[in-house]
Amino acid sequence: MDAERGFVRPVLSGVRRPAAPGAPAAVGPHTDAPRPGTRRPPAQLPRSRRPIAEAPAPDPSSPWILMYHSVAVEDEDPYQLTVSPERFAEQIAWLHRCGRRGVSVRELMRARAAGRDDKLVGLTFDDGYADFGRYAVPILQAYGFTATAYVVADLLGRANDWDTEGPRKKLLTVQEVTDLAAAGWEIGSHGLGHRALSGLPADVLADQTRESRRALEEMVGGPVTGFCYPYGAVDLAATHAVRDAGYDYACAIAHSPLTGRYALPRCYVGDRDGAWRLRAKRGRHRLRDTVTELRRTRLAARTRPERPERPDQAERPVRADRTDRADRPEPKVRAAEGDQRPGNDAVAPVRRSGEPGGARTHLPPAGPADGAARGSERPGGERAGHGRAAR
Repeated sequence: MDAERGFVRPVLSGVRRPAAPGAPAAVGPHTDAPRPGTRRPPAQLPRSRRPIAEAPAPDPSSPWILMYHSVAVEDEDPYQLTVSPERFAEQIAWLHRCGRRGVSVRELMRARAAGRDDKLVGLTFDDGYADFGRYAVPILQAYGFTATAYVVADLLGRANDWDTEGPRKKLLTVQEVTDLAAAGWEIGSHGLGHRALSGLPADVLADQTRESRRALEEMVGGPVTGFCYPYGAVDLAATHAVRDAGYDYACAIAHSPLTGRYALPRCYVGDRDGAWRLRAKRGRHRLRDTVTELRRTRLAARTRPERPERPDQAERPVRADRTDRADRPEPKVRAAEGDQRPGNDAVAPVRRSGEPGGARTHLPPAGPADGAARGSERPGGERAGHGRAAR
């Protein structure tokens, strides 16, 4: 068992175990751990913080969060989700040299709310692979870092069967998840069965979010406040479901119009990422924050209802005996001065050529300015003839 679990035993050696029968109860932060053979009462999920119809408020910028999956040695990795322990140690050492500290997303969001997240970077591990405790945890502990492991509630102790072409990887067991949570590592939800949430009906969304949280809270004996969208697939209905299930935040992958507390973007990290690539990804993350906010601002400006040029213009009463200038009949041109034609009561003098002032006619009044430039932009802010980028 020691050979299989590797470094999990020394990592979790500080976790207090249930006292033997007849022994005095221990005093400390882990005294609420369940005893063998007992079952915790169902977790009580808090009510929604906002009405379901209200969209999550977007943030102008997002915290820097790195997205890992597996830390192990693999000969084949078609999805490029595995980072070798040596490369992972180099990446964590670089963060430390830069004066940054890796933390769980739960700690990052709390520090951000207090304005103390300048030197923090979120570290996340999707899918809950067993190698998180074997390889990643010891390296993180050596630098005083923490992280978040997002686990699939219904697949604990099994394998990553959803990756049809990738290598089979063992997932954390229930006991390992319990031990990691007791040691202070954040455990977040990755749904029930690693199912993409975008496009699902409301009842399925509620089941994937609420039930996975309830199961994990019973397992770890504490609150589970973080969610991670499987495959990074997210839409507005999914963010509503996550928020109303009582989560405090949710992690996505890419920047999008939904970027905010319930769709936090993250930077993918692979085995090829050294110091220079990580620095470039940090700069790209900030650039995408700026572009996303600019697109939000432009879209909000285009969808805002137009106001009249003068505040009193919309309130000015319209006389019933007057018609709009555009509806007035076009004045008729008189061929000769003094000519009276049937049905033409209003005459307008026309000067003949050679008379003082030259030939002049009275033209019809100009109507409203023709907005030729209007409509040259399509809904969504893209000009006609220019396609939107794929991502």
